[in-house]
Amino acid sequence: MAITAKELSRQLHLSEAAVSMALRGKPGVSTATRKRVLEEAARQGYDFSRLKEDSAPGADLMGTLYFIIYRKHGAVVADTPFFSQLFQGIDTGCKKQHYYLNMFYLDEGPDMELRLKQMIHFDCKGILLLGTEMVEGDLLPFLKLEVPLVVLDTYFETLQADYVLINNIQGAYLATDYLISRRKSQPGYLRSSYAINNFQERADGFYKAVRSHGMSTAKSKVHLLSPSLEGAYADMLELLDAGEEPASCYFADNDLIACGAMKALKERGFSIPRDIAVVGFDDMPDAACMEPALTTVHVPKQYMGQAAVRRLAQIIEEGQEAPLKLEVSTALVKRKSV
Repeated sequence: MAITAKELSRQLHLSEAAVSMALRGKPGVSTATRKRVLEEAARQGYDFSRLKEDSAPGADLMGTLYFIIYRKHGAVVADTPFFSQLFQGIDTGCKKQHYYLNMFYLDEGPDMELRLKQMIHFDCKGILLLGTEMVEGDLLPFLKLEVPLVVLDTYFETLQADYVLINNIQGAYLATDYLISRRKSQPGYLRSSYAINNFQERADGFYKAVRSHGMSTAKSKVHLLSPSLEGAYADMLELLDAGEEPASCYFADNDLIACGAMKALKERGFSIPRDIAVVGFDDMPDAACMEPALTTVHVPKQYMGQAAVRRLAQIIEEGQEAPLKLEVSTALVKRKSV
């Protein structure tokens, strides 16, 4: 009796959908997986006339991926264009890879392992975890799950996992190098008052650029501001009203901080960029609409989301030989604030 697609899937430890797509030459499975399925089908005498019979409704879909947004304090992970564009990329990636997508918010709290087990259902083939606000210990319960996992927007040196994130050091270096080259003076730093890995890496890039120009890092003025437009505006106003003399140019951890600080500086009579130049990070849509338009670091957010889905699909279909750290390059967008 000829083998069926269901039996092939069981023998090859693949989903029925993956086997069906490989047999029919549909996109959504890797070349290696397709070759493996076809070779085993031929070896066991699979009857290709059975393809229509074996193709159940939904066979084109590989299963469901979960996009989990972890919130520790909510100060950075919020309803902003950055995260909406990242989600669009993930959604597009899931469609290209033939997966359903479910999205969940998960707040920091007790009994995380139990809450995760209750959240993860049998239909979950893999998890895309937004770890922007995470610290190392927060990731441990996810690593205990027997589910393929890709972590987005953060990286931990001591924890083995697949990561897809921004090249923060590169972006901050490009921005600071440009500031120094244009202003010929010591740059200041508008730093987030909330510590997350991304901002720490941006600090590394900022100070690396300062050193590369032969300047002392200790001489750069650092202002701790809330990582939101209104928060940064209020914090910067408070500093200026307390008599703080601003630097001639600043790199900001993100566009929201940059825009909030610019608003405060202008209200206190400073002209941008004549008196003070500012560079942000993220290239939010509103950055181009500021007066003046904000020079910033562009992050291909949708591409990052699609890259994370591709990596997760590869792990699901082919297994994981070794975890990867994938860094998405940035580009400096020169506008009028410098």
